[in-house]
Amino acid sequence: IDERFFALPYFSDIRQFGDKLTLVKQWTGSEYKDMLKVWLAALAPLLKGHPNHLKFFKSVTDFIMIAGYHSHTETTHRYLQDALQGISRNIHLFLPYRHNQSISKIPKIHSLFHYIECIKEMGSTNNSDTEVSEAAHKNLIKDGYHASNKVDYIPQMLRWETR
Repeated sequence: IDERFFALPYFSDIRQFGDKLTLVKQWTGSEYKDMLKVWLAALAPLLKGHPNHLKFFKSVTDFIMIAGYHSHTETTHRYLQDALQGISRNIHLFLPYRHNQSISKIPKIHSLFHYIECIKEMGSTNNSDTEVSEAAHKNLIKDGYHASNKVDYIPQMLRWETR
């Protein structure tokens, strides 16, 4: 997988992940979205001969991208439903890789089936990602810690934050 991401050609607004993608322990929201833009191109050669696996990943990509729209219509609701059907049709392909051969206890997958209903009731999922809190974490926590002398740092960070 690292080699496939590394082999992707350079484009001006596409992040280059290098050859250490699988070593990343934690993703930021923006890194995740950037990876989502290119993962089909990276995975397609690896899934040659497995078209339904690729269809699954395309459906997941479609669902995530469409769910993030700033506003929704009946048309986008149908697009989401189509993507959800693609996920449902092909998710069984990954059961052999689960220790219990079940997906029933994966909360993130279960929650997908409630997205359309929630969007209809409450509006778009805009601003429900982690980008704002990640930026706040960097500014408020990391910068405050770096400004401290690292000894009894919490009171120092609180003083730094209130300045």
